[in-house]
Amino acid sequence: MSIILRMRDVVNATGLSRSTIYHMIKTNEFPRPIRLGQRAVGWLQSDITSWLDQRPKGGSWPKVSKDGAKELGLEANNDRL
Repeated sequence: MSIILRMRDVVNATGLSRSTIYHMIKTNEFPRPIRLGQRAVGWLQSDITSWLDQRPKGGSWPKVSKDGAKELGLEANNDRL
């Protein structure tokens, strides 16, 4: 049996706000909900778990060098690079 998560559960599981979730759905960056009724939607727990598993883990974002930061138009701040 599939477990269905409501919006408050998805917000708690992902740490994202409602508006961010809906924006990410619109840009195909987040799983689409399934319709539960006329005014109710939910997400399959397996879809949310899979999405979370595909996200980068904490600290795994690539570091940007000073030269790379300049190319990106970012301020070279030693504390942040």
